[in-house]
Amino acid sequence: MIWPIPCGYCSHNLCYLSGANLTIIRFHRCLAFNCSMEESSHKSKTDKSSAPEQGLQYTDTLSKFRLFTGFHQGELESLVGLSDVISIPAGTEIVREGDPGHCMFVILSGKANVSQKATTGEFVLAELCEGDFFGEVSLVDDGLRSANVLAIEDCRLLKVTRMVIGVLAGIKPSAAIQLLAAIGRSLVQRLRAGNQKYLDLLLAGHASAPNSSDQ
Repeated sequence: MIWPIPCGYCSHNLCYLSGANLTIIRFHRCLAFNCSMEESSHKSKTDKSSAPEQGLQYTDTLSKFRLFTGFHQGELESLVGLSDVISIPAGTEIVREGDPGHCMFVILSGKANVSQKATTGEFVLAELCEGDFFGEVSLVDDGLRSANVLAIEDCRLLKVTRMVIGVLAGIKPSAAIQLLAAIGRSLVQRLRAGNQKYLDLLLAGHASAPNSSDQ
């Protein structure tokens, strides 16, 4: 039996699912994302030299991560089955600032540094480890990558694309909603933390400025 999943942006079907394992036999890239029809299995090609791996064994790992709190085993299996698990050697640039983004990554194992370039050099903004994720803004925005991400240890990553989210919404809608809600909460927390740092800098600068009444 074949189940069509409608596209949320145009009149085409997003994909066609066949069989008990919900294999994608054909998918549609919407006009909003340079429309094309492609033949594909449920495993998309990975970027660069990363090797795709069968990832269903990682559902137990994902269930321990805060991002997937509340997911049922079947929902995790669907997500991992639709996504790619890729291996990245230490020293490899995973994401480059200024490049277009179309997916997010969840770190299953290993560590990575997030950095940005400035006129005086490159500054490390954060160190990510197992359970952390990055690139999630690209799931909701067409902007360019805002930072570099470098593997500082051998990493295994779950690569989640927009298409994966769209298909997941068709077969496991509650899982897609939970994932997007968790990503939204993370973005809000980062925005609040950034705003607080900005306010702290403003207050510190105001406190250190000379008082005109003392002059």
